[in-house]
Amino acid sequence: MLSDRDSLLRKLHGLRSEHRDLDTVIARLADQGASDQLHLQRLKKRKLMLRDEIAWLESRLIPDSIA
Repeated sequence: MLSDRDSLLRKLHGLRSEHRDLDTVIARLADQGASDQLHLQRLKKRKLMLRDEIAWLESRLIPDSIA
């Protein structure tokens, strides 16, 4: 169980890092008035997919509470 948790934490860390990097790239492209709107849309879509995967992993790491 511990190695599963550790691997989930490592994956979560990697996804958060990629999400931050995409945020930086998207902001830079938007500031430059990027002419390639399709590329910008793809980056934003990837960022949203990462956010969803991060949320899913976080929900797996939080122990269930018994109400």
